[in-house]
This record gives sequence, C-alpha cells and structure tokens, in this order.
Amino acid sequence: MILAIIIACEIGFWALLGLGLAARYLWRMRRLSNALLLSLPLLDLVLLVAAVIDMRAGAVGSIQHGLAAAYIAYSIMFGHRTIKWADAKFAHRFASGPPPRKPPTEKRARARYEWGVWLRIMAAYAITCAVLLGVIWMVDDHSRTSALIEFMANLGKVPLIALIWPVSYSYQARKPTDDSPSEEIPAEPPRH
Repeated sequence: MILAIIIACEIGFWALLGLGLAARYLWRMRRLSNALLLSLPLLDLVLLVAAVIDMRAGAVGSIQHGLAAAYIAYSIMFGHRTIKWADAKFAHRFASGPPPRKPPTEKRARARYEWGVWLRIMAAYAITCAVLLGVIWMVDDHSRTSALIEFMANLGKVPLIALIWPVSYSYQARKPTDDSPSEEIPAEPPRH
C-alpha cells in the first residue's frame, strides 16, 4: 500500500507542478498557479500520515516505509530546487524567459556547487534517519522495525557514493592551469 502511495505522490507532484506552471504561463491564471504550487507539500504530508497510520495499524516496517521517509526528505531538501528548475524551463519555453541557469563551469565554482549538492544529500539522509527513528520510537517493537534500521544502514551508502562528485571537482580545481608555454614538440613544417 505504501509503495502505491509513493508512486501516486510522485505522479501527483509532477501533475500539480505541470498544471501550476501551465496555469501561470499558458493560461495566465496566477492565483490558480499559486494554489497548485503551494499544494505540493501536501503530498508529502499525505505520504507521512499514510506511513504513520500503516505502522500504527500493526504493519511491519519495510523498505517501502524507508522509501517513504527518503521521499519526504528528498522533497524537503530538493523540492524547491526542482520547482525552480521546472519554472525556469517552462518560462524559457513558453514565456520568452531567460534560459535556465546551468551549474557553473569554472573549476572552483563548480567544486563549491557540487559540495553544496552533497551537503543537501547529507541533510536528506539525516532527515530520513530522523523520520525513521521517530517511527521506530513510536512503534517501540524491534521485531517490527528491524528492517527500518537496516534500510538506514544501506541508505548511508548513497552519500558516500555521491561524495565522488565534489571530491573529483575539488581535485580538478586544485590542478594548476596551464598558462605557461607548452614544451610540446613543434609540428613538422609543411613540405613544399
């Protein structure tokens, strides 16, 4: 049941976002657009309430409950950025807005950007763990919540894997730029 609600929330997120942006840029209905976009966090609330009700009804914690917590944490940490990204794309495509901003290309700025994304991933992981620990505390039955502890441990690999990007960009940013003349072998002169 929880997996179906997660899928419905994801579909609902993109449907509400699309309708909200269409109302803003295509139909010029600013109030409707604001109402639709402001209703997006309600999907997270629906998912959270459903997971709590399910666990209180005696369900055994599973990967689905862990995914629900991770979905909520992702929405908290990346939802606003996703909405801003989609808004910029929509405005550019349908309202002659400026092109969406891309991540910086300069090495140091890109490294800072990637570290910021990684910190958001870490915060999402912390929120996921906090939600799951709250559920574990609420249920207070190890036999029903052991899968949630295992889920937290396995999910902890994600920030470690994601660490590759900021570290690699930081490494590239530390490489000296090659402004000095190169010591390459000159090309052969053209033969006549």
